[in-house]
Formats: sequence, C-alpha cells, structure tokens
Amino acid sequence: MAAAIRSFDWAATELGPIADWPVALKTAVGMMVNSHFPKCIVWGADLVTIHNDAFRPILGDKPPALGRPFNLVWPEVWDEIGPLVAKAYAGEATFIEDFPLTINRFGHPEEAWFTFCYSPVRDERGRVRGMMDTVIETTGKMLAERNSRLLNAELAHRMKNTLAMIAAIASQTFRSSETLDEAQATLSERIATLGEAHSILTRESWSSAPIRSVVEGALAPHRSGAGRIRVEGPLVQLAADQAMTLALAINELATNAVKYGALSVENGEVLVRWRTGRPQSEDPFVLEWSESGGPPVARPRRQGFGSRLVERVMAQKFQGEVALDYRPEGLRYSLATTMASIAPRE
Repeated sequence: MAAAIRSFDWAATELGPIADWPVALKTAVGMMVNSHFPKCIVWGADLVTIHNDAFRPILGDKPPALGRPFNLVWPEVWDEIGPLVAKAYAGEATFIEDFPLTINRFGHPEEAWFTFCYSPVRDERGRVRGMMDTVIETTGKMLAERNSRLLNAELAHRMKNTLAMIAAIASQTFRSSETLDEAQATLSERIATLGEAHSILTRESWSSAPIRSVVEGALAPHRSGAGRIRVEGPLVQLAADQAMTLALAINELATNAVKYGALSVENGEVLVRWRTGRPQSEDPFVLEWSESGGPPVARPRRQGFGSRLVERVMAQKFQGEVALDYRPEGLRYSLATTMASIAPRE
C-alpha cells in the first residue's frame, strides 16, 4: 500500500499532490503504512480514504478504497458510523468494542463485528483535519461466543430431556416389573442402552447419529448368547431424539428375544433391516425386526413399558406407523415413515 499511495493521482482529490500535503498528514500516513495493525486515515472535508495493507482484508471484495470518500466505501453502514466520524472531526475520539454492523463486502449482506477507535488527527496549528481509524474485526470471536451460548443452552435442554427420560423409564420399569430384582436388572440395562446411545451422539457432536451405530450399540449386549443377529441397511442419519428412542426399542426387542423368542434357542435368528429413499423426501423409510427359528410365539398377557415404547413412542418420534405381529413362527415388528420424517432436526 505504500507503493500504491506513492503512485496514486492525489491531484484529482482534495488532498492534492503528496509534496503539498501537510506535515501532520505525511507523518500519520508514514506511521500507518509501517503498522501491521489495520489502520485507515480519513482526511479533509471529502473524507478521503488512505489505508495500510492490514486494512485490506476488512474491505473484502469492495471496490478499491484508496482515495475514495469514506462514506462511499461504507455506504451500507453510514447511518451507524457517520455520527462517530463526525464526532472525531469535532475533536472527540471514540473507542467501541465488538460493534455489530451489517456490511456488504462480498456481494451480500453479512453480520460482522469490529473493535475500533476513531481518533482525531490535528495539523500543526492544532486544527482537526481528519481522523485515524484503528480497527480489528472480531466477527470470529463473537460468532464463537454465540455458538458457545447456543451449545450450552442446547446441552442444558438435552440434559433436562435425558433426566426426564430416565425418570420416566425408572417409573415405568418399577411399575411393570413383578419383583424388585427384576426391576433393578431391567432398569440397569435400559440406562446402559441409553448411555451407549449418548456416547454415539457425543461422537457425532449431538447433531445426528448413524442408524447402524445406534442399532449395533443396542444389540451389543445380546450378541454373546445363542442365536445369530444380522443387521442390514444403507447409511442414514437419525435425529438425536430418534436415535435414543430407537436404541431403547431395539434393546427391548432383543431382551424379549433372549427371554422368550428366537435368541432363547441355539438355532434362532434375528434380522434387523431398513430400506430408505431419497433424503428429505416423501419416499418411504421402513425398519423391520424379524425373528425365526425360535419357539412358538404368543401375545403377552399384559402390555408393559417395552411394548408401549416399541409401539406408541416409536410411532410418535418417527411420525409414522408401527406394526407388532406375534406370528407363531417368529415375532415381526415394523416401523414405516417417510425420509422427511427422519431428517436430522436442529
């Protein structure tokens, strides 16, 4: 910028040739161009702009600012900064931290923040002839702080939901269990399943979770016994609340299969598979749990928490329909919804 300032045709501006500049302006420009801090000098009644190299990134793709009136460099924010420029020309400096401005430097409005000082620049007689704009952009810091606040609020929200879910699970478990030992074992297993789902979501930054990881995690405690479990389906992401609900549902189905169904015998098999369509469309998404090779299946005498979870709660969370078929040859469970209903939601 020092070379650009030397070669610029200043005679076409209010400033005139560099040789005729007042000592105060020459001194200020010399100090400015040798600084690595973003600086800009605004001089004269026409607000002629002179800036250093460090100031250039702040301009983005705006037309060259050198020699142009400062109000034409920043017309989109002149209502906000114009009074501060006038204040500097009146002899009073202004220092502002993290000042929000909606600027247009890349062909579209964008939210940006700046910490800056507008300082009067006086000539040899003490008259204010211009100002020095010393500025640094703090957009990155402010966005990081905003995101941090949002993440903390989201974490608090999710913690509240998780604790409410655990409380509901505990209440339903003790209400539907026949003995205290059964209730304690069932509750521990359900909370462990919820914990595994949380671990998956934590690895995915809580935005969403891959369905295979959710299903495999819920099935992990049940794979060591007799029987075989197959998992088939394409890659698809689930919203956080859907991931936790599916993990609990798969655990309930697997637990029942180990106690009464296909996984209670040596040759029994379980197939978990899902079919998908185009993302965020009305194409169908179908998840199926199929048991075979186990003892004859009969509908349970009473409906417990597990049954309500795999039917009502799953239907609600996935905005779809579920079917639970107690066929003698093996239990069949299916969830049908649309791809738009399983799109991760912020």
